[in-house]
Formats: sequence, C-alpha cells, structure tokens
Amino acid sequence: MQIDIRTDSVKPIRQTFANIARRLGGDKPATRYQEAMYDLQPDTSFHYRPLWQPQYELYDKRRTAVVMVDWYALKDPRQFYYGTYVNTRARQQESMEKNLEFLEQRALLANLPADVKDLLTTTVVVLRHTEWAANMNNASITAYGYGSAITEAGMFHTMDRLALAQYLTRIGLLIGGKPAVDAAKTAWLEDAAWQPTRHAVEDLIVRQDWFELFVAQNLVFDALVYPLFFQKLDAQLSLAHGAAYALATDFMQTWHAETTRWVDAVVKTAAQESSANTARISGFAFGWLDRFAAALGPVANRLFGADGADVLAAVTAPLEKRLATLGLSREGEA
Repeated sequence: MQIDIRTDSVKPIRQTFANIARRLGGDKPATRYQEAMYDLQPDTSFHYRPLWQPQYELYDKRRTAVVMVDWYALKDPRQFYYGTYVNTRARQQESMEKNLEFLEQRALLANLPADVKDLLTTTVVVLRHTEWAANMNNASITAYGYGSAITEAGMFHTMDRLALAQYLTRIGLLIGGKPAVDAAKTAWLEDAAWQPTRHAVEDLIVRQDWFELFVAQNLVFDALVYPLFFQKLDAQLSLAHGAAYALATDFMQTWHAETTRWVDAVVKTAAQESSANTARISGFAFGWLDRFAAALGPVANRLFGADGADVLAAVTAPLEKRLATLGLSREGEA
C-alpha cells in the first residue's frame, strides 16, 4: 500500500478580527500593533456612572475640551503593544544596569568633588519627585483618556515614569547613599529655588482635562527639563569630570528622544483635526510653557550660575519652534 502525504492550504475568510476588518478591509492583514490597539475602548453598556463624577459616563469623550471624530487617529508611531514595549525596555534596562554597575564598582559618582555631588543632589536627584508627578499625570491620562490608541500608550508611559523615578533614586544612592536621597527630598519641599516648580507641578496634578495633562507634562515640561538636565548639564560636567554623569543618565536621553516621536504625533494629529482643537491645544501649550519656564529659572541659575538664564532660553527656543511645527501658535490660543 502506498501512502501519499501532501499539504493543502485553507484560505481564511478574512485576515484578521472583524473590528479590524471593518477599518482596514477583510482582505488586508493587520499588524500586531493594529490588532492590539484598535477598538478596545468600551463604548456601550456601562453599568454605572462614577459616583465622584456623576455628570460623566465611566468612559466619556467629554472629559477633555479636545474633540476628535475618531480617537483612534492618535496612533503611536513606535507601534508599541505589550510585546514590543516590554522587549524594547528590557534591552534598555540591561544596558542601564550595566552602566550603574560600572559606576558603583568604580565609585565614579561617589568620588566626584563635594560641590558637584551637592549640586547633583539638590538638582538632578530632586527630579525623582517630578517623575513621580509625571507618573500620576500619565496614570490619569490612562484612566480618563478615550480610545485605547492613547490609553495603552499612556499606560506604557506611566510605567516609564516610575522607572525614571527609580533610576534617579539609584543615582542619588550612588552619589551619597540614603542621606543624599533625603537631602533631595528636603530640597524639593523646602529649597526656595525649587518652590516655583513644585507649585506648578502640584497645580498640574489636579487639572481635570486629561489632554491638558498630556500637553503640559509630556510635551512642555519634559521638553524643558530633559534638555536642561540631561543635555546641557551633561555637556558642562563632561568637560571637567568625565563621562560618569553621562553614563548615569544615558537612558534618560535615549528615552526622551524616543517618546518625543509619540508625543508629537498625538499633538499634531489632534491639532490638525479642527481649528477649535488648534486653539485649545495652543492655549494648553503656551500657557504651561510660560509657567514652567519662569518656574525653572531659579533651578537653571543653580545649575549654570550666571549663565542660567541664557541656558534656559537656549532650551526654550527649540521648544517654541517645535510647537510651531506641530501647528500651534500663541495667536491661536483659545
């Protein structure tokens, strides 16, 4: 008896799930990102209204003044879903752990001059508190945002901010152990140079419009803080003290460059939706730009001395150009 083994193929009726097929067409295969992002937001059959905000549904588009026809237009150009996000961050964490281990074994931060360690403790390590605020702000964006295109990326961003706070804490421990971390907390709570920034950060935490949180935190504040602390300060310290600070903050610089793509894509898409959106988002952006730039002035002076105002201006000017590129302007503020 002869047995013939052969393969046969079965052509699927459609290439993906029905909700994706309705968007892309049944014959077009979807990417993993599209399958993990589109139409996951519940929009019917809510069982109750929030007891603390009964004027809203549990998931409600009215929680922001920004209006979109399709909230799934706010896509992530990185195409992060759980798998790609975790793999990317795992590789970055491995690199960062090696950097921190290198710094600890050779005591490169602990052996910096006392005045430099004091400067880093009362400025850079203090950012662990602003990162915790950023974590809470992005948790609010995730909780109250509409459409899984923005909320799933917002959740990834929320966890990133927790990691950044932890890395800054570890930098403090490498500089001077727990006393350095405690000194950073005292600076955040009591140092006069930090109080305008702390006031602005705490005011932002209680804002109710989640898209305003997105613009103020992820676009404006980060675009001032990250170049100021992790580019300008790095350039200054490297000249006199080598690459120790650059190694300690390498992830921060890489992360900010990566997430800028996502933030810009979201803001630009929302602003292009309508003139009303452009006006509203311009108001968010420039209102908080003026507030944060003024608040960071004393900290910039602490970092760069007499050049503080010039360095802060050198950070602010690119942000204003970036806002213009996104279609925002002071003339268009609502």
